[in-house]
Amino acid sequence: MPKATLIGFSAILMWGALALFTSATAGIPPFQLLAMTFAVAFLLGLGKWALAGQNPLRRLALPVPVWLLGVGGLFGYHFFYFMALKNAPVVDASLIAYLWPLLIVVFSALLPGERLGWHHLTGALLGFSGSAILILRGGGLGFDMAYATGYAAAIGCALTWSSYSVLSRKFGHIPTDAVGGFCAATAFLGFVCHLAFEQTITPADSGVWLAILGLGLGPVGLAFFAWDVGVKRGNIRVLGAASYCAPLLSTLLLTTLGDTELTWRIALACLLIVAGAVLAAKDILRRQT
Repeated sequence: MPKATLIGFSAILMWGALALFTSATAGIPPFQLLAMTFAVAFLLGLGKWALAGQNPLRRLALPVPVWLLGVGGLFGYHFFYFMALKNAPVVDASLIAYLWPLLIVVFSALLPGERLGWHHLTGALLGFSGSAILILRGGGLGFDMAYATGYAAAIGCALTWSSYSVLSRKFGHIPTDAVGGFCAATAFLGFVCHLAFEQTITPADSGVWLAILGLGLGPVGLAFFAWDVGVKRGNIRVLGAASYCAPLLSTLLLTTLGDTELTWRIALACLLIVAGAVLAAKDILRRQT
């Protein structure tokens, strides 16, 4: 499998630990957590530039469309996601928001030189079905137009991340280091939203601080750098379908630690998501044999 695709898949693996780390930060307002974790992610990029003897200001001298795409993708996704959870039931909002991997597969057909095969789309649909089973295990859907604002935000969430992922390919000449700048802007905007909507909560103990650091280094840090490499130079259709592994890995990790009970629903979701990812990647896997 191409190296860039594997690097992109490592982001999915890191996102699998998102729920575990986030659960350890209970009580921290979402925008405050966003600002803190993306600040850590920015420090990763800053550290890389310092070690390479590079001027950060030069690394951040990017065209306006690149800034709009990068900041719009990273901050926009999280903004819409938080608004969706605030204005609609968690199950409904999560299911709508998690259309983004499927949309990546569909939107990729619009890219020059890309061809959408039946196995890519079928694999993504299998993955979505598996994710739906995981999300719905906590309760059924109850779509109510009283939550229309939340549903619209969830749709915005799915469209934002899928569009960011696909359009990033058009800026393949922009170094992945630029993600460090996007993280800085996202941290700043998260801080602004925190001041506007939330009350500051000081982390209670070292465990919470470590969880925040872990988020900033992994699921909210390196993961976005790795995803940038994957969507720009890897097989974006395979990565889209494989993204449904993130909620599965999250559930399996929580199951291993005893926070979630292993059930037939989880087993079925595992089968659907893995089958979907393998089906979407069949062309690559065939070339390796």
